[in-house]
Amino acid sequence: MRLIGDFEGFRTAREEKIRYLERVPIFEACSLRQLRAVADIAKVVEVPERTILTRQGEPGDEFFIIIDGTALVTLSMHKRHRLRPGEFFGEMSLLDGEPRSATVKAETDLRVLVISRVNFWQLLREVPDLTQKMLVNLTRRIRELETNLTG
Repeated sequence: MRLIGDFEGFRTAREEKIRYLERVPIFEACSLRQLRAVADIAKVVEVPERTILTRQGEPGDEFFIIIDGTALVTLSMHKRHRLRPGEFFGEMSLLDGEPRSATVKAETDLRVLVISRVNFWQLLREVPDLTQKMLVNLTRRIRELETNLTG
């Protein structure tokens, strides 16, 4: 994985992150101040195709938001789901402290925003609407799983 903006000026890297954040639906209602706060705690990372970002059963310390590319979520041999730009993953382990519930692998080269566990809670304080959006997303995922289990 390669970090973007390591050698660029802070201001330029921050503006680049804000441009990415503006394209992500969960941040669409954010003010510029909130976007700056998120940009300050997020890293933009380029991930090569076929890289495993999370592994089911392992501890998780990062939250990921896809900017470009697609990733494949694997829950079991028969349960897979594709994530596209604007979608996110990794929040469950940060919320409950439990191991990862799925393996996520880069299906294509990816560009992701990465927020660490420590900064994740700061993010939720800075952007309270995000908590609601995550709850809606988690509920949707649970309903999809229930539908798939009941056939």
